[in-house]
Amino acid sequence: MGLKIRYTAGQTPLDEDEKEGLLIETITTKAELDEFEQLNIENAVQWTMQQPFRREIFFTETFIKDLHQKMFSDTWAWAGVFRKTNKNIGVDKLEIGIELRKLLDDTLFWTHNQVFVPDEIAIRFKHRIVSIHCFANGNGRHSRLLADVIAAHIFRRPVFSWGAATTSQQDVRIHYLQALKAADLGNIYPLLLFARS
Repeated sequence: MGLKIRYTAGQTPLDEDEKEGLLIETITTKAELDEFEQLNIENAVQWTMQQPFRREIFFTETFIKDLHQKMFSDTWAWAGVFRKTNKNIGVDKLEIGIELRKLLDDTLFWTHNQVFVPDEIAIRFKHRIVSIHCFANGNGRHSRLLADVIAAHIFRRPVFSWGAATTSQQDVRIHYLQALKAADLGNIYPLLLFARS
């Protein structure tokens, strides 16, 4: 029967090969997939908040991959592996490593030189990494958790609320996508406001 997914605005469709990477054959709907992924993600969140990380570990390709793997390893065989196909968003699959290295170097520079305030560094990082779109799926959730990790571990700030004050999940998604589009056009501040609302 296979996995049937109806994608909403802002979601990255999986190709058939990527769907074959689903580790739980009994999952057939998007709701079941979301529920199982959420359990996996909650375990990854716990892991990130309990680790005594050294600051320099965060801004490495290894950490970026390891975190995605922790978030989705119970669900997808390709968790933590850079995507092998081009998507409706993101850089060309062959440029992922190059663009990620640039982002990691930029973020280290911003951090060491206090180019932006801490929250802005975390949100700029989140926006750039989701724009690169390193993985076949889960990039938005991965980028939000990375921003939380940067806020909590690098700057000793509270994690972001990601629109928790918004009344409905549909409104949260609408505001999030609007803020991302503004960031795509060079205005990071709506995304920063959304992250702390």
